[in-house]
This record gives sequence, structure tokens and C-alpha cells, in this order.
Amino acid sequence: MEPNLPDVVLWSIPAFVLLTVIEMVSYRFHPDEDAAGYDTKDAATSLTMGLGSLGFDLLWKIPILAVYMGVYELTPLRVPVLWWTVLLMLLAQDFFYYWSHRGHHVIRILWACHVVHHSSEKFNLTTALRQPWTSATVWPFYLPLIACGVHPAALAFCQSANLVYQFWVHTERVGKLPRPFEYVLNTPSHHRVHHASQGGYLDRNYGGILIVWDRMFGSFAAETERPVYGLTKNIATHNPLRVATHEYAAIARDVRAAGSWGERAGRVFRGPGWQPAPMPGAGAAVPVPAPVSVEASGGPAPVRAEAPAPASVTAAAPAPEHTR
Repeated sequence: MEPNLPDVVLWSIPAFVLLTVIEMVSYRFHPDEDAAGYDTKDAATSLTMGLGSLGFDLLWKIPILAVYMGVYELTPLRVPVLWWTVLLMLLAQDFFYYWSHRGHHVIRILWACHVVHHSSEKFNLTTALRQPWTSATVWPFYLPLIACGVHPAALAFCQSANLVYQFWVHTERVGKLPRPFEYVLNTPSHHRVHHASQGGYLDRNYGGILIVWDRMFGSFAAETERPVYGLTKNIATHNPLRVATHEYAAIARDVRAAGSWGERAGRVFRGPGWQPAPMPGAGAAVPVPAPVSVEASGGPAPVRAEAPAPASVTAAAPAPEHTR
């Protein structure tokens, strides 16, 4: 029997609106020159991406739910929906969310989906709504839960609860919390690090509700300097279609320009900053023998033109156009 669980996202929409208005008003009356704050076009883009994701998610859910139900019917295991099993399912879902989130940062074709959420140079509660339109890459990470007997509806409830929790961590108006909370939970301080583009902050703090997974698996970084938000190469557009697809387009360009099947695979399945190893001798200067002067034998020195600067054997390949 399908579990009867509430739609936590739907119930949370009034709170989303209220908290966003409060944050906007706080910047109006208590501005912070160092904070990223709000930009009208940026906030509108985030809202558009969020609304668009709702529609596209309905499309993706049809085949995904079919796969989940098929696996659920095949497994002999069943996890009952009780108050204490729901807590365990939330814990397990958060664990698999960590690995899904981490995978979407270190595999470029997955990053092409998740980069949407990092494409804003602002960091406020509307940034939480900037969601991708191609989230069909997420579902494989949760198959182990379905195979263990978690009903797809129960998984959907846990995913929604995780998403709702993460709304409030997208803000600069909350500083660091008391140490016990900072040690266990994902907080605004930890998530500011995750959205930063500085080298020391890149690919850190993947946790959804809990930050303990990052501490356990070596991906944690504390907030020490003020973050700079966005990508290492920002896309400078508010066009929702380009925001949703720009990294897929960059992958296609890099694949077309690749010189081998190995490089093509690397451009798709390796990290966003991956570069192929240079060919042996590529970029090395062609040695030019020094001219022998006739003056050594006592004759007059010949008049000769200056030799041109040596060219490299192979021209350097253009840098890929991916964003990070």
C-alpha cells in the first residue's frame, strides 16, 4: 500500500515567500556593503528556473517512477512507514544525497545539470529556487534505497524534506551558529562555502541536512574568508534557456573539437576542469643549431638575416569552454 505522506514542498511555499520577503526587507533597512544581496534580474532568473524545474520534473518523474516501481516490486524487502523508520529513511536519503551531490560536481555531464544552481553571482533565498531543468541524472543514486524496500513515495517525501531544509541555508543574513549545530548540521556558513568560487572552497560541503558526511569523507571546509559566489567563469546571462543548457553546449563543442575518442570520453565523464595530457613533444621548441662564425678561421664574418624565433611543433589546443 502506498504511504500517505504530506507534500512538504507544497506546505512550505508560504514560508518560502514570507522568508524571502523578510530577507529582502532586511537588506533595504540594514544593507551590508560586503554581502552579495539582491539583484532584480538575478532574482527573477532564479524564480523562473524554479518554476521551470517544477514542470520539467513532472516529465522526468514518469520514467523514473516506472523504474523505481519496477525495482520495488522485484525486491522482497519492505520498510514499513513508521515514525522511527521515517527518521532512518531521512538519514539514509541524506547519505545518498551527499554522494549524488558530490557526483554532480566531479563528473562533467552531471555537473552540466547541477551548474544551474551555482550560476548566480548572488547568494540569497531566491538562489535556493534556482533549480535545473534536467534533473533526470539524479535518480540512479537512490536505487539502493528502493532495492532495500523503501517505497518510492517514502523516498519522494524524504527528498522533499531535504529540499525544504536546504532553503534556509541560502542566506548571508545568518552568521555562524553555536558550535554543536555547526558541527552536525548543514548551515548557512557551510553552504556559503559550497557556493563560493575560490579555489580553496571549490567542491566542498556537499551535505544536505547533515554536514557530518563531509567531515567523514574529507570534503569539509570551514568558512574563513568571505566567499565570492558564482562560477570560476561566469556566464553573464539572465536568459533561462541559456542558464539551463550552457554547459551541455560547452560539452558538445569540446567533444567536436577533441582529437581522439579518449579525449571525447574525458570531456564528458571526467571532472569539469579536466584536460587531456599533452602529447609527447607537444609545445617543445625545435632546436636551432648555433651558426658557425667564419671569424674563427680569420675570414670576414658573413652578413646574415636574424633567424626567426623557433615555433613549437604542435599548436596548443584551445582551452575548453566549460564553466566551473
